[in-house]
Amino acid sequence: MRRALALVAAALFALGLAAGCGDDNDVVAKPAPVEPTREATGHYCGMILVDHSGPKAQVHLPDQPHPVWFSSVRDAIAFTMLPEEPRNIAAMYVNDMGTAQWDAPEPGTWIDAEGAWYVIGSARMGGMGVPEAVPFAAREAAEQFVAAHGGRIVALADVPEGYIFAYAEEPDGADPAGHGEHQ
Repeated sequence: MRRALALVAAALFALGLAAGCGDDNDVVAKPAPVEPTREATGHYCGMILVDHSGPKAQVHLPDQPHPVWFSSVRDAIAFTMLPEEPRNIAAMYVNDMGTAQWDAPEPGTWIDAEGAWYVIGSARMGGMGVPEAVPFAAREAAEQFVAAHGGRIVALADVPEGYIFAYAEEPDGADPAGHGEHQ
């Protein structure tokens, strides 16, 4: 019994040493979401974020003091898929549209993008007037949205690349799959 306790103690000691061997910079805390100001502009569109309706997104990179802002969640998902964009994403947040107002998502409605449910193919257009990936913290809220506006529910990892990039090929911004209509 003493030998087993000694081995456990030695293992815990070794783990403690291993945990302390790296730089303090090796452990990076996940940044918290921040609220956009009038200075926050969409990464791809360059427009003032708060002037657009619908859900927004913010991506935090470890080497940047401010988040990269997106006037649509769809654009933020595209950012994560494009090979020319950074891969070192520290955090990504989206508005929970189960609690936020569509016309102007209010402060405090940010949720982790990884754990959200997304409605794609609905009749609601995003802030840039194109089909959106509408995020929800609760699947039940996403189901209610689908009942009212159509579409289907997917996890972030299951958002099809074709859905994200489809409108880029259409000159009028229409979804070639025929989902939704402009408001």
